[in-house]
Amino acid sequence: MSSTVPNGFLMKPLSKQTLAVIGLGLIGGSVATAVKQRSLCHRVLGVDLDQQALKIAKAIQVIDDYLPFADAVKAADIIVLAVPMLRMQQVLQSLAEVEGWQDKIITDVGSAKGCLIDATEAVFGEWPENFIPGHPIAGSEKSGVTAANPDLFVNHKVILTPHAMVNHQALSRVRQLWQGMGADVLQMDIQRHDEVLAVTSHLPHLLAFSLVDTLATERDNQDIFRYAAGGFRDFTRIAASDPTMWHDIFVANKGAVLRALNDFTADLCKLQKAVETEDSQYMLGVFTRAKVAREHFSKMLARRAYVEPMKQQEIRYISHPAGPLSGEIRVPGDKSISHRSIMLGSLAEGVTEIEGFLEGEDSLATLQAFRDMGVVIEGPHQGKVTIYGVGLHGLKQPPGPLYLGNSGTAMRLFAGLLAAQKFDVTLTGDGSLSGRPMNRVAVPLQQMGAVINTEDEGRPPLRIEGGNQLAGINYTLPMASAQVKSCLLLAGMYAEGKTTVAEPAPTRDHTERMLTGFGYPVEVNGNTATIQGGGQLSACKIEVPADISSAAFFMVAASIVPGSELLIKHVGINPTRIGVINILRLMGGDITLENEREVGGEPVADIRVRAAQLKGIDVPEDQVPLAIDEFPVLCIAAANAQGTTTVRGASELRVKESDRIQAMADGLEVLGAHVETTPDGIIIKGGQTLQSGQVDSLGDHRIAMAFAVAGLRARGAIEIANCANVATSFPNFIELAKVTGFDLAVESAE
Repeated sequence: MSSTVPNGFLMKPLSKQTLAVIGLGLIGGSVATAVKQRSLCHRVLGVDLDQQALKIAKAIQVIDDYLPFADAVKAADIIVLAVPMLRMQQVLQSLAEVEGWQDKIITDVGSAKGCLIDATEAVFGEWPENFIPGHPIAGSEKSGVTAANPDLFVNHKVILTPHAMVNHQALSRVRQLWQGMGADVLQMDIQRHDEVLAVTSHLPHLLAFSLVDTLATERDNQDIFRYAAGGFRDFTRIAASDPTMWHDIFVANKGAVLRALNDFTADLCKLQKAVETEDSQYMLGVFTRAKVAREHFSKMLARRAYVEPMKQQEIRYISHPAGPLSGEIRVPGDKSISHRSIMLGSLAEGVTEIEGFLEGEDSLATLQAFRDMGVVIEGPHQGKVTIYGVGLHGLKQPPGPLYLGNSGTAMRLFAGLLAAQKFDVTLTGDGSLSGRPMNRVAVPLQQMGAVINTEDEGRPPLRIEGGNQLAGINYTLPMASAQVKSCLLLAGMYAEGKTTVAEPAPTRDHTERMLTGFGYPVEVNGNTATIQGGGQLSACKIEVPADISSAAFFMVAASIVPGSELLIKHVGINPTRIGVINILRLMGGDITLENEREVGGEPVADIRVRAAQLKGIDVPEDQVPLAIDEFPVLCIAAANAQGTTTVRGASELRVKESDRIQAMADGLEVLGAHVETTPDGIIIKGGQTLQSGQVDSLGDHRIAMAFAVAGLRARGAIEIANCANVATSFPNFIELAKVTGFDLAVESAE
């Protein structure tokens, strides 16, 4: 059979149509009163077996009128079925007996859809194209038409589960109706809907009913409930819901509910055993994973995401000219070292303690990925993290793809350490990361025996097949890259024989230093590093120094604003990272190192920066790899220097979070600077005051912060768009900037 919703009807405005609600309980009554109060439809009719409820509904203006079932169906343009699911087949049979039902748009509000398919096909033989199933994720402890709430669906999700044969114009009209009630409308496959709701709604209600029932039969139940804390009341609140409705839900969605209950029961038995045997590591694993997952879900809800990818909030900086900068600050922990400390600590034998961990989104994504692979991790709390390592071969297959946010470092290093695991895994990231090339790690890993599949042009996601034995190789990097070098060294721990990586110029050596700190020897000879497979990592204590890449923004800021003097505390001055200091000194910067010392194998110092008149230079090419992440803000230094600055040998900048060469050139030109780009660098003519203007950071955190520094010496305000990703590396940048004297404002919008 086939049914068609006439196009002429669909062209009629929603406000001219009649809505019939079959079933005036809480949800049906709330639909009726929401539509009526918002004048979404011309007329709202009610149908219910309870005649008293109909009279009340009309008296309190939930509906305009009520009619017998067949009369209401004939009069309606849109029909909402809000009846108990176990009555649905009976109602659909009555609907099928009304002449002209094919000309109506039909939808429902049930929380289980599998039984709806059975009932619909039993009545109609096949799915009518004018029937659009729906499920509002909203409710109340109250029931009945007197509890009807016109705002019940505002800012709540409504999931539509259309059949493959759906009439798309009818689907659009149902979506329009729910959106008019203030709902956030999503779509989902019917089977997936029932599985998701079984674990997120149905199972929690089942547990709440069971827990309250169990405690209510205890001899001392009065004391139990009298002294119950708020958490208990919050958890069991949903046990006050309508018992009949929930009985029907559990019957209707029995299969998915039982699968969820079986999984929960199995995990509960494991937890029971852990409590009995005082298995602290297992208990901490459950509790820490649950805590982080709860926080993650809260963030998702705050961003109004349910089954769609998270939509990041738009953040804009407005940087104004400012006077001298001053004070003492400590910037966040080094991101490169934070990443590696989590990775090696997770793969070590024993308990690793970390202090100074960077609590930025990139580092937290790495931490969460290891939690997903079964590693117990406490924290972070004020920079402190405790990791219960599982050894090189103790990782478990994650429940789904590992999401690494915006972190290219994490994705490239993970590719190396996961290439030889026994399980398959997929690495994904946000839109920016998904556009960045990964062949630079995929190709040499494939030469070692890894099986890695990518999208076109080597872009993520990376799909890594497990169970492959790697073999050591001698590999010469085509361009200097600490990330590629680190990736291959991590893979080399799992490979047969030796893995040797040669680079054309020195890059940061955090991986080599930290591997040695964890007891895994790395042989370093000039620009070549070699590792022997088959070793073991031993847990240790790590103190993460402040990130010189983050300090660089304040080093340039204090250098270009007359009268400034800043002391930046406990900064890592690894010889492979101090290019920014060397370059600024060559430009005439007044930078001194104080209190030099070594912490956890990494050299650190306090950096004092005083304002100085900078001059343009030809940046020595041997310094470029040592300052690769600092070039966006060094471009701002060049624009404020006397003379011309030339950078060559920096093609790596074109494949970072953005094409940083082009992004800085475009922004500086908007601000009136004279800039020329080359395939591997940039030429900036300084000596001219930057103008006010609007620039786009392209979602690149370092571009955003660089132009925030530029605003200190501009003629007027500089507006910088797409700054949300600053949190990936420098979560308290705004606060520290203001402490030192920046005049920096932040605007946000959904």
